[in-house]
Amino acid sequence: MTAAQFRAQTAPMDQVPDPQVPERPRPPRTYPAGYKLRILGEYEQLDKAGKGALLRREGLYTSLISEWRKQRDKGALAALGEAKRRGRPPTDPLVRENTRLAAENARLRAQLARQAKVLEVQGELSALLSRLAASSATQEPSEPTDPAQTSR
Repeated sequence: MTAAQFRAQTAPMDQVPDPQVPERPRPPRTYPAGYKLRILGEYEQLDKAGKGALLRREGLYTSLISEWRKQRDKGALAALGEAKRRGRPPTDPLVRENTRLAAENARLRAQLARQAKVLEVQGELSALLSRLAASSATQEPSEPTDPAQTSR
């Protein structure tokens, strides 16, 4: 090796690689069902060397191929990812509206029951006060209320 070749190999790099880890890791790859079926078909037609080349070209692992094969053998494209939905299943708008109205109906019934109880208590209180007022009107006061009458 000549001195020029040695300096060329040990010369400082133009760009220093960033040693920082990215903020968020890359999410797992997802594969559409058509892609999985195409790769499975191609994979099964190749010999051992061709299979390895296919896996390297596509950046896949044999574990993915075997998992896709199991899904395909179960017989459903839905298992291959097309019909699978994640998260909460969608609800029917009529069911949602019915649930909302039932909750509102229960709330209003409870409010109506409280108001009926208040009216009942107010009625009993009014009747009691009326009886007290009537009984006090028929009785003579035990103490005179006018101070001028007590001095006579």
